[in-house]
Amino acid sequence: MSIVLNGSSLTLEKLVAIARHNEKVELAPDALERIKVCRAMIEEKIANKEIMYGINTGIGEFSEKVLTDEQVRDFQKYLIYNHSAGIGDPAPIEHVRASLAGRINVHAHGNSGCRPEITLTMVEMLNKGVTPLMCQKGSVGASGDLAPMAQAALLLLGEGEAFYRGERLPGSEAMKRAGIPVPGLHARDGLAAINGSNVLTAMSALQLFDMNRWLKQAEIAAAMTIEALLGNMKPYGPKLHELRGFPGAIASAKNLMKIVEGSDLTTGKMKTKVQDAYSMRSTPQVIGAARDALAFARTQVEIELNGVADNPIFVPELKLTLTGANFQGTPVALPMDMIGAAITMVSVLSERRLNRLTNPALSQGLPDFLAHEPGFYSGLMLSQYTADHLIVEQRLLSAPASIQSIPAAADQEDFVSMGMNTALKNGQILDNAYGVLGIELMAGAQALDFRKFTPGIGTRKAREVIRRHVEHLEVDRPLYNDHNKMKALVKSAEILEEVEKVVGALD
Repeated sequence: MSIVLNGSSLTLEKLVAIARHNEKVELAPDALERIKVCRAMIEEKIANKEIMYGINTGIGEFSEKVLTDEQVRDFQKYLIYNHSAGIGDPAPIEHVRASLAGRINVHAHGNSGCRPEITLTMVEMLNKGVTPLMCQKGSVGASGDLAPMAQAALLLLGEGEAFYRGERLPGSEAMKRAGIPVPGLHARDGLAAINGSNVLTAMSALQLFDMNRWLKQAEIAAAMTIEALLGNMKPYGPKLHELRGFPGAIASAKNLMKIVEGSDLTTGKMKTKVQDAYSMRSTPQVIGAARDALAFARTQVEIELNGVADNPIFVPELKLTLTGANFQGTPVALPMDMIGAAITMVSVLSERRLNRLTNPALSQGLPDFLAHEPGFYSGLMLSQYTADHLIVEQRLLSAPASIQSIPAAADQEDFVSMGMNTALKNGQILDNAYGVLGIELMAGAQALDFRKFTPGIGTRKAREVIRRHVEHLEVDRPLYNDHNKMKALVKSAEILEEVEKVVGALD
């Protein structure tokens, strides 16, 4: 069943379905009507010689330059040429598909002023699998993601490049093979195709979906380690967190107790410390803070996905042309900088628990470095080195990009969001986070193999899933294969899916 884009109901989950699972999309009939009404107003204003930014004027520093009638139509072509100025490797197909869906949803409001053919062509590109080639770098995240979106708009001219059925093709050939007519660009069409922070928002939306699943797996990893270290379970009772009131911590504590349900450690019959280290008993508060940051970021991203991010913006019912800066990426970049730091923070917590599993002074009687013959075998000693490398890289990447503005366009665009930098570095932070958490999960499974008590129902299931992919370390072996398998396992969220089957959905 198609996902209907109407300007107001696009969620992270719907965007994931479009971007990753090739779900078909359709433009809501009332949205198409709004686009037609707005376009009629634009054409009337053009006929009346009304001065409108980016239609019959230049852009940026050239906004005071008024174009002749002969220049108005060709201006959109040269606008797209000039802005196709990115650099670097092609963006992943899922990022491009999500960006197109976001741009269609902007148009659906009927405030962008392009011809309906432009929006409908984007719909066809998604549905028929024509994915424009966008370079990953070049956007400053204000005036929109101009460079990558301009590369997508080249296909509207029958130019540029695209991926189609696994091939990288000239844009004209991809459109021809898919049977999509090339609409060309008339007045306003080009700017309406590119003037919003759609790429950084799309990337952020996909990342938030993945980060949410990662945080739940961080709770599973924490539960495994806490059980393996014979943790005192009192700090994870929901009442403690309800008294403070942070919703993320309350949810995290509830999840931990679901995962360890049925454990011998929850009976009170096993001897535990009065208080464990912070890296154990602070887990709900720390992961909870990341959860709250993620909830805020999700709100901001979904507002942006369903908002009118363009310039100028046209209001047909009031016959208004509004100019401003709704393309500014800061409302997404700032919370996404925060969530990148939050993922790094939880990764640091994971590594500190890993240290307690492997450090003989802290591991509650576990073998040194979880080795069967410590001294002859080194066990998981070097796994911690790898986690530490990943975390240092995360820390370097966690410096906020949203404060790094460099003025552009002769200081006409003198404050920009740098939100594309945020999105790119968040992708790297998350990629490292998969590795860090995978190593803790592997160590947690190894540690539980040495214990003789019955772990919780969720913990047992997590260890079972891990053992499908990585064998118990009896004799030292090269660990890079295990590390990469665990990283892929965390990224796939298979552990989460299997644990939820036995404990119920985690909050």
